[in-house]
Amino acid sequence: MSRTDPPTPEDDGPSPRGRSDPSRQRRADPPRERRADPPSGEGHEFLALMASRVRDAPLRKPYYVDGGTDLVTLCRALAERGRTGALVRDGDRLGIFTTTDLRDALTRGVPPERIAVRDVAVFEPLAVAADDELFDALLLMLRHGFHRVIVMEGDAIVGVLGQLELMAHVANHSDLIALRVDQAATIAELGSAARQVEGMIRVLDADGVRVEIIAGLVGGLNRRIFRRLWELVAPEALRENSCLVVMGSEGRGEQIIRTDQDNALILRDGFEIEGLAAVTAAFTAALIDFGYPPCPGGIMLSRPLWCQPVAGFRASLLEWTHGGGAEGPMNLAIFLDAAVVAGDAGLLAELRAYLDVLVAGSATFHARFAAAIEQFGAEGGWWRRLPGLRGRGAAEVDLKKLGLFPVVHGVRALALEHGIAALGTAQRLRALEAAGRIDHDLARDLVDALHCLMGLKLASNLSQIAEGRAPDNLVRLAGLGTLERQALHDSLDIVRRFRAWLASHYRLGGL
Repeated sequence: MSRTDPPTPEDDGPSPRGRSDPSRQRRADPPRERRADPPSGEGHEFLALMASRVRDAPLRKPYYVDGGTDLVTLCRALAERGRTGALVRDGDRLGIFTTTDLRDALTRGVPPERIAVRDVAVFEPLAVAADDELFDALLLMLRHGFHRVIVMEGDAIVGVLGQLELMAHVANHSDLIALRVDQAATIAELGSAARQVEGMIRVLDADGVRVEIIAGLVGGLNRRIFRRLWELVAPEALRENSCLVVMGSEGRGEQIIRTDQDNALILRDGFEIEGLAAVTAAFTAALIDFGYPPCPGGIMLSRPLWCQPVAGFRASLLEWTHGGGAEGPMNLAIFLDAAVVAGDAGLLAELRAYLDVLVAGSATFHARFAAAIEQFGAEGGWWRRLPGLRGRGAAEVDLKKLGLFPVVHGVRALALEHGIAALGTAQRLRALEAAGRIDHDLARDLVDALHCLMGLKLASNLSQIAEGRAPDNLVRLAGLGTLERQALHDSLDIVRRFRAWLASHYRLGGL
């Protein structure tokens, strides 16, 4: 059931997705230690929002109904109370009913007085703890495309938090980008909303918002844009028999400024539709028009390799893991970061399960896959000379080759080896640490280095755009301050230690 309809202030509950037992509902990450209060004044509303707790936000008191209530009776009760939704108790299950569910119910051709709310409500609500940061709640809603979450105090429901109030602080002080995306009736309208994301990034960066928070918000908005575009260009039969995914840094939620697009379409085996090539070409062309550059390597669903049925992708995975093609390891690495945007998520899950079987117990494969970290040399250990570099060789540094790629790919290789399902590099590191596969101090340092390098890349990209240049992975050392140079030095030293750790772990010297 779609949860992309714009929310209203009167909505009473979240779009459900957690477990029916409130004690098992899906939660945001545990709340972090409270940060110092952010500065006040115009332009700092977002920082204040991020530092606040969910319990500090205006919460709506939930309205409960029994699952056996018919829709006519329920709608009368909602009208009397000026509400547009209710939480549904059905035995030990907890669900949500909103006007979206009413709309869908009326298309069934059954008189509404004969439909019980349990038959149309969506169970398994999303939930956050009252002490979670508001950012955690917002990011959870963006990731799942929903507009409301249940707020829990222990095992008790204390209220419902809506996205509308929160998004008002996010979108450039003028328009709500997420709502404009959801309401876009044409590709042109969607493009207009998508082009506002860069302005939002500038506002957040200028306000000093942490780079990982910006990445999370941008990633959530990007997926909504992709999902809405797919709804506009793809016929229903195609949407129901396929799975649209984003990959690479977009799949990991680590791309902020648009440097390329990595996406694919997995088709259900046996499904065929006329005009598929025209649909995928229209999708790619629209994203380019929105400002998402084409992938230089052609990793887009408009290319045959990245638009295949499950059986075709299975054959590709076999070639990428055990074949001798030069592009195989790169294609596999990109696929490992695939995240579902729209369609049948089971198709991607089937391929991931098949991949796990392909690589299970193969130490040689895992070592060969991890060896890609040696693709880019250490440049003579140049980081050891920072911040006192001189000459032409010190003019620019490729942050991706020398910093981001070794961290991202090394962690990705470890996640594949140990069956970690998380996609984001920081999330993978937390899972690896929890499983005892990496030392706490190294995991912590790698997360810090990752975010430092992402921040330097973001600052460089914004400067490049302001100068009329295309954003890339290079940073001008002359443009860095003393503290930034020291941070770069320390981050790349962490990368060097991680490369050495990986070389020992996978015995790369013998390959």
